[in-house]
Amino acid sequence: MRNLSFAIIFIVLAGILIASQTLYVVKETERAVVLKFGEIVQDDVQPGLHFKLPIMNEVKKFDARILTMDSRPQRYLTLEKKAVIVDSYVKWKIADVSRFYQSTSGDEFVANRVLSSRVDTGLRNQFGERTMHEVVSGEREELMTELRDRIDTVAKNELGITIVDIRVKRIDLPPDVSESVYQRMRTEREREAREHRSKGLELAEGIRADADRQRVVLEAEAQRDAEMIRGDGDAQAAAVYAEVYQQDPEFFDFYRSLQAYRESFSGNGDMFVLDPEGEFFKYFKQTN
Repeated sequence: MRNLSFAIIFIVLAGILIASQTLYVVKETERAVVLKFGEIVQDDVQPGLHFKLPIMNEVKKFDARILTMDSRPQRYLTLEKKAVIVDSYVKWKIADVSRFYQSTSGDEFVANRVLSSRVDTGLRNQFGERTMHEVVSGEREELMTELRDRIDTVAKNELGITIVDIRVKRIDLPPDVSESVYQRMRTEREREAREHRSKGLELAEGIRADADRQRVVLEAEAQRDAEMIRGDGDAQAAAVYAEVYQQDPEFFDFYRSLQAYRESFSGNGDMFVLDPEGEFFKYFKQTN
């Protein structure tokens, strides 16, 4: 009984070992090739459960999803020999599993290195055929489409991969060029500021001169109106005085004399030398 249990366990373990050596699974996100002593005998294994010969066959699996190669920023020259720093990336996936394995041994790093060299050469050529304005805004989409088509053909033939997309993330100017552009822009803005300031001063002078003219006119008109009002007031006062004087000339003379006395003796330090027999003391004499 004991020997039978050991035999069953041995058979189960042997079955598991054989199954692990003869069965393999390819996922939906993978591509695979089957090798026989290093030679490809099945170049595009579909997803699912498959069999292989133990020891003789070897399965190589690769990622079938879209992969991204993020390149380091590179320096390129435009048509007018202006330097730009370009940061780009490439989206690619395996199209021919057999060719991909033969050219790269299934190593994504090797594929990225070869692809990076091709993209760098393509970008250098594309930027060298265009001006700064065209690569920055005018023809960037056209540049990317043309470069993708060119690299895609080369990548399929050399690496067995297809280029899904090539994009430029950003385009910068080198630090020395950026500084010169900044200084030029600053000079231009300062010139515009001086022009606007000059126009503003000229306009301000015109406004100030017009305001001064209006002030002089208003003051003259106000002075004229004041003189007219004052003249009317004096005329009315003279008319009132004349009317009062006609009603009682003696009292009016007396009132005017009192006013003269008050104004004459209002200062404590004033001194007057008058003739006692003069007109100024006429009413004092009458009172006495």
